[in-house]
Amino acid sequence: MIGIFGGTFDPVHSGHLRPVWEIKRALNLSEVRLIPCAIPPHRGEPLATGEQRLAMLQAAVKDVPGFIVDKRELQRGGPSYMVDTLQSLRDELGRQPMCLILGQDAFNGIDRWHQWQRLMDLAHIVVMQRPGAVLPSMGPVSDLLAACRTDSVAELSAASAGRVYLQSVTQLEISATQVRRLLQAGGVDAVRFLVPDVVQTYIEQHKLYGKREH
Repeated sequence: MIGIFGGTFDPVHSGHLRPVWEIKRALNLSEVRLIPCAIPPHRGEPLATGEQRLAMLQAAVKDVPGFIVDKRELQRGGPSYMVDTLQSLRDELGRQPMCLILGQDAFNGIDRWHQWQRLMDLAHIVVMQRPGAVLPSMGPVSDLLAACRTDSVAELSAASAGRVYLQSVTQLEISATQVRRLLQAGGVDAVRFLVPDVVQTYIEQHKLYGKREH
């Protein structure tokens, strides 16, 4: 069973990496594909280029067993719809079990995604659940949970797609927006321990997210 984790990664930070690493261990995933998007459909253009975001992500996970950076969305270009990405992976992997890893907020709004109903035909969904997070009690996402939720990892492994699984993770209150603001306000040392050291070094060397002049 493999995991899929997409994002803008502008820049990649510990709030991305630690929870996904916990998911990999909890579900005994053989690998996790980390997929930087080209053009995010639900937010503004990234500040760093695709090449820069890719380089930071590759550096961050270089020595992490089972973490694989997948460039397909950058190579495809255009809006990075996850349904297209999962379809391309499914075409390559056949019936291998595949889990789309989502944060709680992303899952709660999944009914606003492009062709979101098709996602369940292509992969399982694994939700990284925050302590105290509230799931929708009505509407399409609530209906999806009622129809597809499982508490069994074995059930995920036995099928290629179609189930929703909730996994509690260590929730680090870090966002890329927060990291960029700290960099702009306080320079590169302001994000120490929020991003991997190699990412901090890359940001400094390439003068990304520059400190504002006062």
